[in-house]
Amino acid sequence: MAVLLRSLLAASEKAARIAQLCRQEEALFSLLIEEKRGVDKNKKFLQDFKTLADVLIQEVIKHDVGKEFPELQDHICGEESNKFENGLGEIVVVRVCPTQQETAALLQKVLDRKQTAAELLAAAVHQEVVLSDPALDNVAVTISTESLAVWIDPIDSTNQYIRGCSSVVPVDGIYPSGLHSALVLIGVYNRHSGEPVLGIINEPFFREELHYNSCRWQSKYHWGISYGGTNLSSLSPPQQRPSPRGVLSSNETVALQEALAPLYGERLCFASGAGYKMLCVALGLADAYVLSEGSTFKWDSCGPHALLRALGGGIVDLSAALQAWRAGQRKRLPELTYNKPVEDSVGAERWANQGGLVAYICHKHLEAVMATLANAADIF
Repeated sequence: MAVLLRSLLAASEKAARIAQLCRQEEALFSLLIEEKRGVDKNKKFLQDFKTLADVLIQEVIKHDVGKEFPELQDHICGEESNKFENGLGEIVVVRVCPTQQETAALLQKVLDRKQTAAELLAAAVHQEVVLSDPALDNVAVTISTESLAVWIDPIDSTNQYIRGCSSVVPVDGIYPSGLHSALVLIGVYNRHSGEPVLGIINEPFFREELHYNSCRWQSKYHWGISYGGTNLSSLSPPQQRPSPRGVLSSNETVALQEALAPLYGERLCFASGAGYKMLCVALGLADAYVLSEGSTFKWDSCGPHALLRALGGGIVDLSAALQAWRAGQRKRLPELTYNKPVEDSVGAERWANQGGLVAYICHKHLEAVMATLANAADIF
């Protein structure tokens, strides 16, 4: 597991660098947008964008990790199709080629023959990432990779990544929007039980620093392992706050906001990006993230879920948990699992968290949310 963790972290750092490169080069970035259509369109947004950065990052992670762990090659899945349509109407299958030159040649087809842009991206794809993190040397957990699978969200909160502003000011530590909410999410789960066992959240736009008279972004990653009674994380469990605080989607229903008012009052915060709101819970900036709609997917929640479990929290299916709570079954509320698609659904909806969710850092916060919602008018 230590070797797999290091491999995934290195892949997440390479992914962060690609995301930074695409966002920093405006001439490059303008070429990277393609609108999703049909069953792959997220119903939550009027316009849901797929970027080449998304596709390329996903393929880089699949390539790098699959090369080191061949047994996982067919069990690494992500949000994006690796087919990309360029400005000439050509369909190109994006992949990592054996050499940097071959990858650059392939990317030129996507980038409408823009050689410089293709070469910049190819160089980032083929760079070697060396991690110098002493904390990883202390990871000693043995898990057979034969039973594992991986979910990737190459750039969560794509709309903020595309349009996001770097100068958004946080409210009590939480950024309501902007580039800070664009994250790389990697989750590892048990293919048989569906339980998350390892999670990585990488913040490509954690901090902007001056570098040789130009601004460059610094990334930061967080990880957690929760398996067989062993919990390890790069984070420490956050300190308890005097009064509970919740975070919601900026377009959450008025009904849920009103239902949570008795618990949180004016301590309800709003932010973009499902992964980012889960990270806020892991960091202790909020005690819980509640979502009433089925607008998140397995690739959004798997990585953060494992991280939260490592810290003593988790993510439950809100609809199923409310049913159990109202039936008096309150000890082990049903958590999200990651190995089974939704029946009778197509496209991205096959992997939706249809019942909504509650991400929490401490079980007493989950109980407070459930008790509050159970006493409100039916949310579901």
